[in-house]
Amino acid sequence: MRFTHREVKDLWIAGLMISLAFAILLAGGYKAFFSSNTTLIIIFIIAFFTAGIGFLLHELMHKFVAQRYGLWAEFHAFYNMLWLALLFSLFGFIIAAPGAVFMRGHLTREKNGKISLAGPMTNIILAVLFLIGTFIVGKEGILGFLMITGLTINSLLGAFNMIPAMPFDGAKVFAWNKGVYWVTLIIAVGLFVVSFLV
Repeated sequence: MRFTHREVKDLWIAGLMISLAFAILLAGGYKAFFSSNTTLIIIFIIAFFTAGIGFLLHELMHKFVAQRYGLWAEFHAFYNMLWLALLFSLFGFIIAAPGAVFMRGHLTREKNGKISLAGPMTNIILAVLFLIGTFIVGKEGILGFLMITGLTINSLLGAFNMIPAMPFDGAKVFAWNKGVYWVTLIIAVGLFVVSFLV
């Protein structure tokens, strides 16, 4: 894949900021600042390897598929939305729109649908891997918490991005292939439900 200097910077900053937002959320919102430094560091690492990596790979797969189609594709961070995500995390919830991959070139409905599908499918695959991990390491301890958190966050990211309204990925997938849309949404929602049952 080809990257610009600005894009690399935006990807890293957005990944770290969204990880921090989820770390604050996981640590109990503003109460996180009353936790020990060690606890915060551990929770941030967990947030990075679940939410941060989930976000980064989601966007990178959009870019990868777009470039395979010969399109110009570049990620731009939405810094205002990243600061809002951090602010909301203090109060126990997150509305995350950290950025998007912008594209130029000949874009058909099918290409747009497949490029859009690549992001949520990446989160679904990650959710499945984290689910498998829960059966390998169990639900106890830091590793168990990481696996369940990864399953929950990535299945939620997959389902959330399948909302069939612009600017979400789901709108473009739905316009391209309704069958693929419903199968993807059902799998993502199903994994999210499973995250509360394992």
